[in-house]
Amino acid sequence: MSSLAGRRELRRYSRHLLIPEVGLAGQEKLARASVLVVGAGGLGSPVLQYLGAAGVGRIGVVDDDVVDITNLQRQVIYADADVGAPKAVVAAGHIRGLNRDVVCEPFVERFNAENARAFVGNYDVVVDATDTFGARYLINDACRLEGKPDVYASIFRFEGQVSVFLPGGPCYRCLFPEPPPEGSVPSCAEGGVLGVLAGMVGTFQANEALKLILGIGSPLAGRLVLIDALEARTREVAFGIDPACPLDGTQATMTDVAEMARSAPEPLGVAALAPDALDAYLADHPATRVLDVREPHEAILAAPPQSVHIPASVLEARLHELDTATEYIVACRVGAKSRWAVNRLRDAGFRRIRHLDGGLLVYGAHAVSFDVF
Repeated sequence: MSSLAGRRELRRYSRHLLIPEVGLAGQEKLARASVLVVGAGGLGSPVLQYLGAAGVGRIGVVDDDVVDITNLQRQVIYADADVGAPKAVVAAGHIRGLNRDVVCEPFVERFNAENARAFVGNYDVVVDATDTFGARYLINDACRLEGKPDVYASIFRFEGQVSVFLPGGPCYRCLFPEPPPEGSVPSCAEGGVLGVLAGMVGTFQANEALKLILGIGSPLAGRLVLIDALEARTREVAFGIDPACPLDGTQATMTDVAEMARSAPEPLGVAALAPDALDAYLADHPATRVLDVREPHEAILAAPPQSVHIPASVLEARLHELDTATEYIVACRVGAKSRWAVNRLRDAGFRRIRHLDGGLLVYGAHAVSFDVF
């Protein structure tokens, strides 16, 4: 045996060895393989643990963030004692403790245009466990230019999606040619996510990565699986190479990676109000209400008078509590989540709405008086 050197390894992976599609030869493929996991959060947690348990020989984990208490609801690789510590370091230590056969390399740095191709080029398979559009396009582009498979997923609230972008096949840009306008789609931090969904979708990613290494089954190339945890349903959407794709199209133009330019937010089409003008406006308009769409963990200070608090994560379910005849000033912590809420209210027929530019964090610095919320 070349990679599995003794009885302990044979016993450890015995359930793999019993599977004809894996067997000893497949387990040795896993031991020789390398996987880069970009992002050690909700998706990265199950991906890292299952790849480590499966015996993937070398795993790199890139993440420049630290563990926050709000992560613990879904990022199950961490514990209370890890709060404040670098995610990549903690995750790598956990994998080394899980399986001493595995080399797990932590990189406490941001995955960016300067290091993307070097990172990707050093591994056999790349798993995109990030949560921003910019990172997804960057990972896709680096993988395509370096000829490496990209195992993609994303999650939001109760819904997830998974696909695989293989060299020579359609890529992320073929599926999503352009990112949505800035502020039009709330992140998990803004809209919430069911904790267990991260495990469901992350294990789907780990499965796809293992299939690619082993050369078994049908990878999700040209197929996007949509997962609805609330209704316990999945469906599949097929897609192909976009002729206009700058990487794969008939006249491809991209020869290197670059950071995605942040598109300007689309105009909201409602009047804006500066945070330092809010108190005076409310005093002059006593019937006006501030619709505070912050999540409970965000709403610590600076809840202005005349407020109605409905978190963005439950706004759609509680729209019936609002009156279309009332004027609402929509506000959140920094002004991003509230943009989404304004658009949702307009779609629901609300017309007497304003937007608090800059958010309640700025208001807290200027407010003459505020309540602890």
